[in-house]
Amino acid sequence: MHDLDAAISTSYLVALIMGLFSSLHCLGMCGSIIGSLTLSLRREIREQKSTLSAFVLCYNLGRITSYSLGGMLAGTAEHVLSLPFGEGHGHRILQVVSALIMTGAGLHLAGWFPRFAYIEKAGIVIWRRLEPHGRRLIPVETLPKAYVFGMVWGWLPCGLVYTALALAATTGDALRGTLTMLAFGLGTVPAAVGVGVMTSWMIRLSNLRRFRQVAGVFMIILAILAAFPWINPMVRHSLGTL
Repeated sequence: MHDLDAAISTSYLVALIMGLFSSLHCLGMCGSIIGSLTLSLRREIREQKSTLSAFVLCYNLGRITSYSLGGMLAGTAEHVLSLPFGEGHGHRILQVVSALIMTGAGLHLAGWFPRFAYIEKAGIVIWRRLEPHGRRLIPVETLPKAYVFGMVWGWLPCGLVYTALALAATTGDALRGTLTMLAFGLGTVPAAVGVGVMTSWMIRLSNLRRFRQVAGVFMIILAILAAFPWINPMVRHSLGTL
């Protein structure tokens, strides 16, 4: 039990790191969305930095809310798998599947597995139903509308979001799955905000092939640690302090 709790506690850190790295891949998509939404705002809103920042914040809060809701649903996956396979076997299956998806994401981030993008087709059905509702919210004129639009945006098909959801599924708990995706969402904020020094810095990094490869390899290492938590030094350190 302590082993499982220690592994789960590290999943939040892993999810946060995944969010930061996935921003390198999603910067173009998310940056263009934020740019389009910003230009659709009234001129007086765009000219007031504090007001514009509030709208951007609401966009991202809505997006992270949807990630968290997805994490809550993913966290219950183990209970579903435990019915035919048993509790221990169900958790182990989720660990292996999560590690395989994370490995694919790492290879994709490094530029070695472009076909990983096909996994995004898994969410097309849901997106086709939600996208028209998001379109009706444009132009976004109020902060509540910005928040709701952000929630719609959060369901935009993205293979790296699905990777984080696979990690959330290994927690075996709705609350822990929610917190895992919350951590992932917070990791994506620096790039998704679309303004400031941090974004410019990340754009330069995203154009460096070597850095993307290093980030991809690091994600593959995280996948190995997810598949074999007993060799994870973070888990072993946590166990040593119990």
